[in-house]
Amino acid sequence: MRFLSGVRQFLKKSARRENGNLTLESLLMFPIFVMTVSLAYTFFDGFRQSTLNIKAAYTVSDLISREKGLINDTYITSMRTLMQRMVDSPAEMRLRVSHITYDAENDEYFVDWTTTCGFPGIWNDSNIELLRDRLPPMADAEPMIIVESSNDYEWTVKPAWLNTDYQFENYVFTRPRFDPVRGDVSLQGCQT
Repeated sequence: MRFLSGVRQFLKKSARRENGNLTLESLLMFPIFVMTVSLAYTFFDGFRQSTLNIKAAYTVSDLISREKGLINDTYITSMRTLMQRMVDSPAEMRLRVSHITYDAENDEYFVDWTTTCGFPGIWNDSNIELLRDRLPPMADAEPMIIVESSNDYEWTVKPAWLNTDYQFENYVFTRPRFDPVRGDVSLQGCQT
């Protein structure tokens, strides 16, 4: 009992004092400081990773839109490799490239060709409507290149309250610069 009353008196005296003990205050604030700095670094790193992903997707989309030759599986595989090197992430980069045309009279989209590297499925005439809300307005018979990329973000410091990983998904829509881009691609372009 005597020990508890001594502790109680010490705490009362300490609470009334206005001078601080730098060591004690540092000990109390250091964990909060470390957590704040590590979370700030993690979130800034996440934004950096997101920016790299979108830049890589725009680069691939622009390269494909300027292509005058035939797009084949080797070309798509090299685009995925380019994206992986631009992003420089240990996580797998997924890429899906599609060429669609819009029919204004029937208000329908048609898939001319599509290929995927790492995505579970491809777009076709029956399921392209799932993208309708994301697609930009298009003129009749206008071709459009869709480049979809996806990459998992690996947290630098993963907080305990964050129980899921984050996935960056990008959709880039580009009109072909010259003629409609011709594709001779298989349904599973990247066999890596």
